[in-house]
Amino acid sequence: MLVLFFFFIAIFSHPFTRMGFVFYINFPLIMKLINKLIDLLNYNFSIGSVTLTPKTILIVILVFLLTSFLLKIVRKIIFRTLAKDTRLKFKSIFSFANYFIYVVVILIILQNIGVDVTAIFAASAALLVGVGLALQTFIQDIISGIFILLDKSVLVGDIIEVDGQIGQVENIKLRTTRAVTRENKVLIIPNHKFLTSILFNWTENGIITKEIVEVGVAYKSDPKQIESILLEIANSHDKVLSTPSPLVLFDDFGDSALMFQLYVSVDSSFSANLVKSDLRFSIFQAFEKEEIEIPFPQRTLTFTNSLTS
Repeated sequence: MLVLFFFFIAIFSHPFTRMGFVFYINFPLIMKLINKLIDLLNYNFSIGSVTLTPKTILIVILVFLLTSFLLKIVRKIIFRTLAKDTRLKFKSIFSFANYFIYVVVILIILQNIGVDVTAIFAASAALLVGVGLALQTFIQDIISGIFILLDKSVLVGDIIEVDGQIGQVENIKLRTTRAVTRENKVLIIPNHKFLTSILFNWTENGIITKEIVEVGVAYKSDPKQIESILLEIANSHDKVLSTPSPLVLFDDFGDSALMFQLYVSVDSSFSANLVKSDLRFSIFQAFEKEEIEIPFPQRTLTFTNSLTS
């Protein structure tokens, strides 16, 4: 017990410990320390033409820490709304955005501590204009890629048609979208095409699509017989869906033929051209069997020989 008594006496007699325990009653000492701390924070020192203080440096550090904290929060909030595969594609975008924001923060801080950044802003603006003109298409592709990923107008597996090219989407990146054509060729589409061209997404409303086979017959043909033959051929094809059922429309009176349209539904629009080819083969054979003429444009030329003496 005696040892503990002298131990506490030694602790309480120490200047720093005593100051800690009587902190609330030694008010003049507290104010003196605060004034010294303020003087230290406001101590001026120069680096070239720029005058700095420890307070300014602390504020700069706090601003960077706050900026980093806010960027992390924004990133987490945005990533929660994105699918897992989409997050990986957006990492590079957020990294670029972070660097850009930090540069802006640095320029603002330099301006506030007395550094003349007018020349820097002017040079940066000129550089950005030059880079923007040089990379205009590239930037359009990136922006379009972001819109596609966010809007989800095109997804992996969709069958699309752009500028007459048809393909099944295999991969969507920030700058390009890759699709495989019916001929098993890789179609690389710059993403800005989706903003500047008309896009047909064949499978956005589902995998079932309606296909049309057009056929013309001679004017002496019986329209009801044509309708019956076309429906029989469509219903007998194993790739043609029974629901919705095939439909035949009497489309028009052509110049040399009665025009009909056969509407069929298939569940694989990517191979619909093969189904339509099979239907055309069957239609041709059926028309030959029934002696139904498929007319074609003809021109009759009459030559008159004139005798001159």
